[in-house]
Amino acid sequence: MAATDQAGFRPVRIAVLTVSDTRTRDDDRSGDTLEERLLDAGHELAARDIVRDDRAAIAERFRTWAEDENIEVIISTGGTGVTGRDVTPEALSDVAEKKVDGFGELFRWISFQKIGTSTVQSRADAGVLKGTYIFVLPGSPGACRDGWDEILKDQLDIRHKPCNFAELLPRLREHEPDA
Repeated sequence: MAATDQAGFRPVRIAVLTVSDTRTRDDDRSGDTLEERLLDAGHELAARDIVRDDRAAIAERFRTWAEDENIEVIISTGGTGVTGRDVTPEALSDVAEKKVDGFGELFRWISFQKIGTSTVQSRADAGVLKGTYIFVLPGSPGACRDGWDEILKDQLDIRHKPCNFAELLPRLREHEPDA
């Protein structure tokens, strides 16, 4: 792991979206895991919600939150498997202007170290929409811990060297005419 410079921390405003037909705020352990970790790291919880496993609803929430200037990052949990109701990666594909393929690849490599070949069932993914990062994680607390602790904690910390996602936030909209 690369070194972290202690000066210059900047909190990132993060929204947490749980995708589930059955979970409520009372039993959303995956959303709780992400909220706890991002707050412990010094970031801000900009929004948190639960939506059903519905491709259009998930895509719409991604769009709405990406339009919100108070949200810089969206982390979703759930809906990344291979069953008929698992449509979060498809919703991301519907809205992403750019894909961040390495995120899913790295997540599965990390996951393989812990759960072996079962990781092939994960379709963790990431992309960018309207200058907002969207990270799509599986729906278990363990997967959320792995995604945060092993990837996002460092990549959303502007002090992480040699590079990180946080330092690129101001440049994500360069391709837009009014940016």
